[in-house]
Amino acid sequence: MTSHAVDETATATSSPIGSAGAVATARAEIVRVGRSLHSRGYVHASAGNLSTRAGDDVLITPTDATLGFLEAERISVVAPDGQQRSGDRASKTLALHRSIYAGSAEAGFLIHTHSTHLVALTLSGVYQPGDILPPLTPYYVMKVGHVPLIPYHRPGHPAVVDLVEQAIADAAGRGTPIRAVMLERLGPVVWGPTADAAMAVLEELEETARLWLLTDRRPEPLPPHAIQELKDTFGATW
Repeated sequence: MTSHAVDETATATSSPIGSAGAVATARAEIVRVGRSLHSRGYVHASAGNLSTRAGDDVLITPTDATLGFLEAERISVVAPDGQQRSGDRASKTLALHRSIYAGSAEAGFLIHTHSTHLVALTLSGVYQPGDILPPLTPYYVMKVGHVPLIPYHRPGHPAVVDLVEQAIADAAGRGTPIRAVMLERLGPVVWGPTADAAMAVLEELEETARLWLLTDRRPEPLPPHAIQELKDTFGATW
């Protein structure tokens, strides 16, 4: 098993402690994203969580927070050693978020939701464990990529951290870095360099699940030559 400690080299170029201005900006961005996702039906009740970074600190929504009604000053700020600097008690998924930041160079903002069609997909059966959906559309290939299924564990279970770390490492080793994982019966965890990039991954992922379920899983995947064309033309990493 890999260590859950944050890799100090992963953030060596950033400031060791988020400045007051950076923390305020990061908190405002989390509030903006939570409100946007809630208003568009991607999150409900107190399900899901959001995080980003300021320097080496991780900012994450508090446990049981309603993402559409976040208060900036209550968002948790957590130091690299895991100690909370300010805000309400951090989400129970903090260890998972920290491990993704350490393992993926592309992770600048993380989103975890209980998106309806993606959870329904895990209840009825995913395409395959290493790819919860087939490559149905060009934008799914380009914007989302491979999404592995993480077997069910209760929310916040430490075993999930190890499984996600391994999925990230395996994908990187194949030269196809991932931007998302799917927690069985719970929902997706997606990330990107910015909040808007992460939201784009989530939206494309949820809508592709919706398309596949609405069409009774009948459509065939894009053929290999079409995927190769996307790789050659747009640099897709499928």
